[in-house]
Amino acid sequence: MIDGATDSNTRRLASADLIAAFDLPAAALVNQRVPKKLLVENGAPTTADRKLIQDGIEEITWVAALKPASIGVPEYRDEQRAYLELAVLLVDLREAGKVSRLAELIHRAIPYPVLLILADSNGLILSLAHIRWAQKEADKTVLDGEPSMARLSEQINGDASGLSDFLQALSLRSQPRADLHALYQGWLDTLTALQAAAVTGRFAKSENAEQASARRAALHRCREIDADVVRLRLAAGKEKQMARQVAINMEIKALLAVRQLVVTCV
Repeated sequence: MIDGATDSNTRRLASADLIAAFDLPAAALVNQRVPKKLLVENGAPTTADRKLIQDGIEEITWVAALKPASIGVPEYRDEQRAYLELAVLLVDLREAGKVSRLAELIHRAIPYPVLLILADSNGLILSLAHIRWAQKEADKTVLDGEPSMARLSEQINGDASGLSDFLQALSLRSQPRADLHALYQGWLDTLTALQAAAVTGRFAKSENAEQASARRAALHRCREIDADVVRLRLAAGKEKQMARQVAINMEIKALLAVRQLVVTCV
């Protein structure tokens, strides 16, 4: 069972199911604890971030180091980045909340692309984020875009088979193996397919890079529209003039119509 965990031991068992789905060779497994102070020193730019790491994280486990020698996938280098290794991390959280910020801090602190598994009282979250060289600091890396995240649920819009299909798609053997960048992008595209399933109700892998990119753009637009609809509904609830209420509701209706069109690209 992947979701519905209520304590750290149960979450660890659920996490083991997810880690097993990656089908990693034994040579890549590390399974070592990582001190929180390393995140504090390398990825916490503010006092509030340092407190969030100290108070929000129970335990960090370095699950696996995916290197050319351990998984048989070549490294990747270009002018923007060097992917010499991918890291798999499991982070047990003390409570739900501020997960997005914690994920961002962890991705920033690790100088490798990370397959990040976060476990809180509501279950598991998978997060991935590309990195690149910092423009003004030699040998420093920064995030190349926002982390892509999805909470794993036992069902996707009532379909229990969706999560099973997703877990099967995570297998290392099912991912591109040209180099570590292509491999990481393959996992990110698989995560995008899971995010799309939350909208469409059906999990389906992207057929190519172009479709995966279009899906990400459509999902981003859906999130923008959803935020606008929430904002407008709040405004309509506070509006006292009937004519203005009608205008706001018409605007909401138009946005929802646009969203229906956008969903066809997900």
